[in-house]
Amino acid sequence: MHRMLCSALIVAAATAATFAQGAVSSQGGATVSTVSPDVVKELAPTGTLRVAINLGNMVLAQGTPDNPRGVTVDLARELGKRLGVPVKLTTYDAAGKAFESMKAGNNDIVFLAIEPVRAAEVAFTAPYVIIEGVYVVPKDSKINSPADVDKPGVRISVNKASAYDLFLTRTIKNATIVRSESGVDTFVRDKLEVVAGVKQPLAAFVKSHPNVRMIEPRFMEIQQAMGTAKGRDKGAAYLKSFVEEMKASGFVADGLKRSNQPDASVAPPARP
Repeated sequence: MHRMLCSALIVAAATAATFAQGAVSSQGGATVSTVSPDVVKELAPTGTLRVAINLGNMVLAQGTPDNPRGVTVDLARELGKRLGVPVKLTTYDAAGKAFESMKAGNNDIVFLAIEPVRAAEVAFTAPYVIIEGVYVVPKDSKINSPADVDKPGVRISVNKASAYDLFLTRTIKNATIVRSESGVDTFVRDKLEVVAGVKQPLAAFVKSHPNVRMIEPRFMEIQQAMGTAKGRDKGAAYLKSFVEEMKASGFVADGLKRSNQPDASVAPPARP
């Protein structure tokens, strides 16, 4: 009898812990959500969690449109599991395209850098990953620091509607921003003075092109967050707590490690 009672207590404790995480498995093996129906309805109004994945940022997503992988894919699938709904991943080659797709109502969840222009449309969580925005210049350039960039006659190549495009649009006063689908390609083709971008892909570019160099230190910190459309208040609140749990549990760190992104940093806990 004592052994039976202990076993029952262990099972009850395990069940309670599983419910606390947001989902349990039924006897048939299907995942059943224990999240509030109001939250599920806001985050997955069609019955499927529709998620935008930006393959244009190699830190957050890798692979192909048919088989994406990376920390954002891991987070999307874990969220769908918690909500007890199927997940549909739609890939984009640029953050701006993912943002526009969410605005059009085609996606429920986006992974974007926090920016004021986007925050008018997106209810963001706190960041889950911190990455760096840096400049690359020709090797013989007289530009040696971020402060040297904002000068008349300097042309900065950026990916259109990227986080660093939005940031530089707000902060650059004298230099000219040149926007295109591929900032690096435009920088090379048009022989521009500077290209701005995420540190990891630009580091790979510098490594394979000895005629260019990276400027240190970074010119911006890029705070990557999850988000849903403004007005989904219950869903947004749940999403915020989900991200904090994923950071605290090591889930985000493990996702970065699995996708070979050691230079990206897990964001600190959100401030109360």
